[in-house]
Amino acid sequence: MKAAIVPQAGRAPVYGDLIEPAPVAGESRIAVTAVALSPVVKARASGTHYSSSGGFPIGVGIDGVGRLDDGSRVHFFLPRAPYGSMAEKVVVPSSHCTIVPDGLDDITAAAIAIPGMSSWVALKERANFTVGETVLVNGATGTSGRLAVQVAKYLGAKKVIATGRQAATLQSIKALGADETILINENRDAMEKAFKEQFSGGVDVVLDYLWGQSAESLLIAESRAGTDKPIRFIQIGTASGTNITLSGAILRSTAIELKGSGLGSVPVNRIVSGIEEVLHAAVAGRFQMATKPIPLSEVERVWSSDAYMPRIVFTVSTQRR
Repeated sequence: MKAAIVPQAGRAPVYGDLIEPAPVAGESRIAVTAVALSPVVKARASGTHYSSSGGFPIGVGIDGVGRLDDGSRVHFFLPRAPYGSMAEKVVVPSSHCTIVPDGLDDITAAAIAIPGMSSWVALKERANFTVGETVLVNGATGTSGRLAVQVAKYLGAKKVIATGRQAATLQSIKALGADETILINENRDAMEKAFKEQFSGGVDVVLDYLWGQSAESLLIAESRAGTDKPIRFIQIGTASGTNITLSGAILRSTAIELKGSGLGSVPVNRIVSGIEEVLHAAVAGRFQMATKPIPLSEVERVWSSDAYMPRIVFTVSTQRR
């Protein structure tokens, strides 16, 4: 069968041949139809993501949409290693599969599942979010951040504050449900002042997709806002850097709960449940996401692209070979 394969660390995937995997007890075989390209997929393929196995060669991709042997249309998560989801066939623990609702096509379901789950699980599993709270999304102009704004509103946020680097894109987030926007720039004093104003007005949950300098500024601004209201700061992504400098005094002197959300901090079964809930919510809430379908055979050509909007979704033939 055809698949995207990373031959060794530091190499881009190639479109090549693998022996088709056979399911064992507790697994399901899936004929893949659609797989999204995302930062986490690239990081795992390069071996730099914290959840990477480190072994090569490996298949590429952690999830996708396809058909079970009985024809059921499912989303699947974490196929059996070393296979990846960017292949004509995969085998997956049956418990990692969830039925895709009729209101979603394969490409949209593949595109929305993981980025939508990231905020859904962070809010429900890690932040214990309740209806009527205020959510700040740090990094709302990216694919996951844009969905996070929509998810927060769908789940009942009273107010959503969005931050981002691109001014024009940030303004467009208001149409998705953001009530306030803050432009992230190199002027840390101005940025911290804007953050402080929002914290003074009341913020319950921060969903952080950036880390780095903006996360530092958020934590400092919260400590200077003079409020004793607990804030749950949920770290999800590291688009702006993997490390920050944080004074211990900030954690001692403020009511901040600092947590991470992802593989390891959330059990796999809860992630799968979150994906199922997101897919159904995407139909009911009509979540918006631009997609760009591309045949998997072109994976080598588009792999190096840094553009994640519109979201590239590889399409895979379901014909048996």
